[in-house]
Amino acid sequence: MKTLTLSWKNLINRPLGMMLSVLLFALGVGLISLLLLLNNQLQEKFEKNLAGIDLVVGAKGSPLQLILCNMYHIDAPTGNIDIKEATPFLRPGHPLIAQAVPLSLGDNYRNFRIVGTNADFLGLYQAELAEGTLFEEHFDVTVGADVARALTLKLGDTFYSAHGFDHSADLEHESEKPFKVVGILDPTGAVIDQLILTTSPTIWMVHEHGATPPAANEEEEHDHKEESEDHHQLEEGNPESEAIHRHDHPLYDQPLLSYPDKQITSILLKFKNRNFQTLNMMRNINENTSLQAASPAIEINRLFSMMGVGLDTLKMLAWVIVFVSGLSIFISLLGSLKDRKYELALMRVMGASRTKLFTLILFEGLLIAVIGYFLGLALSHASIEFLATKMQDAYRYSISGTIFMKEEIWLFGGCLLVGMISAVIPALQAFRTDISETLSEG
Repeated sequence: MKTLTLSWKNLINRPLGMMLSVLLFALGVGLISLLLLLNNQLQEKFEKNLAGIDLVVGAKGSPLQLILCNMYHIDAPTGNIDIKEATPFLRPGHPLIAQAVPLSLGDNYRNFRIVGTNADFLGLYQAELAEGTLFEEHFDVTVGADVARALTLKLGDTFYSAHGFDHSADLEHESEKPFKVVGILDPTGAVIDQLILTTSPTIWMVHEHGATPPAANEEEEHDHKEESEDHHQLEEGNPESEAIHRHDHPLYDQPLLSYPDKQITSILLKFKNRNFQTLNMMRNINENTSLQAASPAIEINRLFSMMGVGLDTLKMLAWVIVFVSGLSIFISLLGSLKDRKYELALMRVMGASRTKLFTLILFEGLLIAVIGYFLGLALSHASIEFLATKMQDAYRYSISGTIFMKEEIWLFGGCLLVGMISAVIPALQAFRTDISETLSEG
């Protein structure tokens, strides 16, 4: 322990040299750690948000944009598609499709996206209600956990949406009815935490300034009027009356296919099983229809392969910085030996062994490496926390600097190795110090 203390005192006697070596080391370590954390957390988020979806069907355009918009909600839509065109995918009983979840996008509330969909959307992310109920009536919304926390929303709160994905008071819709919070979801760690969910017709009604979607046919509309008259005859305030009115209202009971002239943004598809037909479905849609289909797995792998080139380059740069910092440690220790030769010789005279001198110099290199490692780690995790706020504001994606990875332990071992190698040659020179020759020169 005395050797370690002496090594530390030797270092602080040369503050400028030590600070330069430590800072270089910390920069290299910090950059490597930052890249590891970013890559790991982003990849985890992207993979979790795949949600078992096999295909996304939407308007023609960039397939990557189609995926980023409709699954990760960090891009603009490629356009809208007519329900008439999407009918084959939405109709129940499709021989290949197990689940088809429609999405209608285009509005936001204070930068959080409002998504028109159905109850199946929650099942994709295994989301459950923390309180309240799922949206049933138009203009009812169920909000994700992050939305509720960030906007301090609670059950019964109301608000008006704004057009687009960036909030602006000038683009706020003047609909006849405000949105009403009827449910809040438990946190899932997936993109659904960042969304406000409602019915698809609600999105149309908002853009039509409160217009009501048409009934499927005149007969149904006539029946609805008769039912409405019957409901008004029931005792006011009767909960049974309210329930009957809600569930028998044709606007709430009609499936999406009852509005063939309306539009949605996309459909998320899950296959019953994988076979030759499902593998060819994407190509068939792209070649034989006016729609576009994209595979989330293919597009995300392509995205990460493009990102990987940049990340690998940055990692190489980081290791170059670590190598340079190791060279700096070597030069610093080697230079200090020239000034300390007489001191080391006196230590030998006072009983210090050659091994102790070797260990003394070796500890100095290791101390610089350890200090640089922890300083670099602190810089990287602090940078991630700073980036987290920026990503949250820009993309509504949350990352955290409080997460530590096992790779960082391996990084610590690599840092110790660099520190040790940098100090070995100066330590060997100290080990070989000739007492008589050094004292005669002094």
